[in-house]
Amino acid sequence: MVMADVIALSKPVMNRQVSTAPLPMPASAPGPRPGIAPEEDSGAPASSRADTAPTRSPLSDISAYQRDAWERCILFIDTLRQRADDLLAHDQAGMPPLLDFDYELIFDARRFEKPANYALLRVTRIGDACIEDCLDPSKPPVIIVDPRAGHGPGIGGFKRESEVGVALHEGYSVYFVAFFPEPCPGQTIADVLHALRRFVAEVASRHAGSPPILYGNCQAGWAVTLLAADCEGLAGPIVLNGSPLSYWAGDPGVNPMRISGGLFGGAWPAHLAADLGNGRFDGAWLVQNFEGLRPEAVWEKYANLFSHVDSERERFLAFERWWGSFYFLSREEILAITGNLFVGNRLEQGTLPICDGCFADLRRIHNPIVIFASQGDNITPPHQAMGWIPVVYNNTDDLKRAGQRIVYLLNSHVGHLGIFVSASVAKLEHRAILDSLPDVAALPPGLYEMKIDNPTGDPDCRKGAYKVRFEERQVEDIRFPVDSPAFERVRKLSEQLDGAYTATLSKWVQSVTNPYTATILEWLHPMRMSRQMFGSSFNPAMPVIASLASGIRNDRHAVPEDAPLKKAEAAMLDSVRDTLVRVRVMRDDALEQIFDRTYGSGGVSADDHSANVNKAAG
Repeated sequence: MVMADVIALSKPVMNRQVSTAPLPMPASAPGPRPGIAPEEDSGAPASSRADTAPTRSPLSDISAYQRDAWERCILFIDTLRQRADDLLAHDQAGMPPLLDFDYELIFDARRFEKPANYALLRVTRIGDACIEDCLDPSKPPVIIVDPRAGHGPGIGGFKRESEVGVALHEGYSVYFVAFFPEPCPGQTIADVLHALRRFVAEVASRHAGSPPILYGNCQAGWAVTLLAADCEGLAGPIVLNGSPLSYWAGDPGVNPMRISGGLFGGAWPAHLAADLGNGRFDGAWLVQNFEGLRPEAVWEKYANLFSHVDSERERFLAFERWWGSFYFLSREEILAITGNLFVGNRLEQGTLPICDGCFADLRRIHNPIVIFASQGDNITPPHQAMGWIPVVYNNTDDLKRAGQRIVYLLNSHVGHLGIFVSASVAKLEHRAILDSLPDVAALPPGLYEMKIDNPTGDPDCRKGAYKVRFEERQVEDIRFPVDSPAFERVRKLSEQLDGAYTATLSKWVQSVTNPYTATILEWLHPMRMSRQMFGSSFNPAMPVIASLASGIRNDRHAVPEDAPLKKAEAAMLDSVRDTLVRVRVMRDDALEQIFDRTYGSGGVSADDHSANVNKAAG
């Protein structure tokens, strides 16, 4: 894969726009046409008139449904064809950020003395509207950092109702930290942090030294936290959205990702994958892990597209363009992430090395921290987003003596991706967070839960229509039970196995790997093959499908949603989903038992975790 030139990154990619305006309807029912008298009532009873009305036969309903289902099959496959073609075109363009906003390139960190595949962008325009006249110079700038979790940059701003869009609408100058598909050779976490620190300094210098607000999404949250926790620290507030900092925490049977390191032997499989990738770790493996967490969600995504292909096509394609664009990490990065975070959990313990002689210490952070988590998030549950607080601070008094202010906001249901892409979440929670940051800075030291009272129920409301209040909480109430001895055994085993692999097989694997073998393995990855198999460049049947789909769209025969056979189809799709849920629950319970019997010291019940989550939620 060829790395995009910096010019390609500086050109915005606009999402496909589809009109959703309803068809014009008459203001009232039309009267009789001129010259034609309205039909008079025959005086016959209503029942007799109903008996003479034409009725559809069961055979005609079956025929109509069969035609509708056949047409939806063609349109469904054609949507998968379009997805594959879009992904290939995006790849050939160098995979620039999928932002729905114009921007300019400020810094390309690949040209720094310590190069990293990161870039600093400044958002300059929303569609045809220049934003310079809409900005409030009294407000600090906002830097949104997107996660490198297998996907490309853009989740924080690939549509108007997003973190970027809300911040711009509220008058903030917005900067966006993007990254390129390929890491720089030998790139380390320290190189990334040096680049981010230079970005922060540049943004502050452009705004009279005003410290920027740092938004860290998902895995970018720990990167932002490391910036604030290293020897130099930060001055501005930090907003952590769905960001894991406590990797051993989670509900047994509900958050299986935390035990995957123990089940697969620790960090050495990632080391092997990076060696086979010629020093690059394929982000497609991370995305595959995400999809494996909830197989029923994958089924529901495609089932929903099939059932509503007429209306869901464009939204599906816009999301998949981001979800299916896989980026790489360097071998050094993935080993540091797995060994120090996913398996080692060294961040909350203060033993994570950043550079020579410097370790991340969360007690060094004195700028306000806002944590946004959701109880419906199975990737970063509240346990992982907040579990580090009672590890770093012994109790509430300890937190207050440290002079720190930590505020958390809990959503009751939205999933992991919904924290970043949900329009309603962006309009309410993210707007409320930005509006309330001055109030957060003015709070006395302590732990607080942020509550949003929105009596209108409308997420797109302004300050004044909703109220934000901060309720003081106790550090002791969010002490989630963790079987630490079991995870310590996993960490030791991981270090031993990775050391053995490094001393024996790693050099041999590297000696037989080259860019050609790495490229072959890249394109043979199941996540890519399952998408590109429908591409026009790979499948000779797809031009025929495209032609059939074009004709169907011009003469579509859809049956109503309440048609008996359409309702039966929906029930069947739901039953498959429910079966997948049951299978997934049994799988996760079995994995928990295997982990507990292999590494455990008595285990921790799910009830203990749930009780503390309920306390945290007030």
